[in-house]
Amino acid sequence: MKKKDLIKRAAKLSRPFRISDGNEFRLKHIDPGYTLGIKSEDKPKAKEALKWGIEVLAEMQDKLYAQDRYALLLIFQAMDAAGKDSAIKHVMSGINPQGCQVFSFKAPSNEELDHDFMWRCIKRLPERGRIGIFNRSYYEETLVVRVHNEILNKQKLPEKLVTKYIWDERFQDIRNIEKYLNRNGIILRKFFLHVSKDEQKKRFLERIDNPDKNWKFSSSDINERGYWNDYMKAYEDMIRNTATKNSPWYVVPADNKWFTRLVVAAAIIDSLASLDLKYPKVGEEKLKELAEAKHSLL
Repeated sequence: MKKKDLIKRAAKLSRPFRISDGNEFRLKHIDPGYTLGIKSEDKPKAKEALKWGIEVLAEMQDKLYAQDRYALLLIFQAMDAAGKDSAIKHVMSGINPQGCQVFSFKAPSNEELDHDFMWRCIKRLPERGRIGIFNRSYYEETLVVRVHNEILNKQKLPEKLVTKYIWDERFQDIRNIEKYLNRNGIILRKFFLHVSKDEQKKRFLERIDNPDKNWKFSSSDINERGYWNDYMKAYEDMIRNTATKNSPWYVVPADNKWFTRLVVAAAIIDSLASLDLKYPKVGEEKLKELAEAKHSLL
């Protein structure tokens, strides 16, 4: 498949899941099992398409690194067992490790709680020319902290600042910071991997029954599952309030991992293609230096 054709297909595949204006967004309108009409028997073709996509993505990342002008930040949010880790592993498998940085954000430490809620993520932003991946992010502050109010009470905020408007204020802060990052050449693409409750149950049971996957399971996963409806409301509100043209959300059906990976790869390719990345052109002085070096070597 020609590179130009693959990029066009990537745009066609990913854009139905792109949310650039959250005003009309409703999570219930997204079927976690939806595959754009691609049937399960077509999985081999989908895997082959992903392989091509990984090759194109590797080339684009090389140009991003060489050009040293933009950075790409990929944010992944999801319920447990939605496939964040595997999506990152498979989609980014062809990327040069020197040009990629991955950070996972779990419960904040005491040091992190002594700072503003964005601090621990901001200091891990990707450098120009690199791809940064956040496995969970500052958005946890509008999700788990919102579902479990006791966490908010431990964040050492002045009491007068903890009002009924705090979530709207955090959404506003996030939008402003993401706009600031855009204006400094950091491209943001945010992915919510939307898994169904039934599929999550299936994957949890697989982790319990398969000894090689026991390490992935935690009893806290079952506890969080009990707050499913609260999380769905929080995710919907988060996307509605923080989806923008320059920092869109991709709400990706996640019941079929092969399809999830395909959409994520397509979205990243589409985003990088929009930057018109090119290898830097060297001037006459550099060309002369190269000619002299070649002459010396010969």
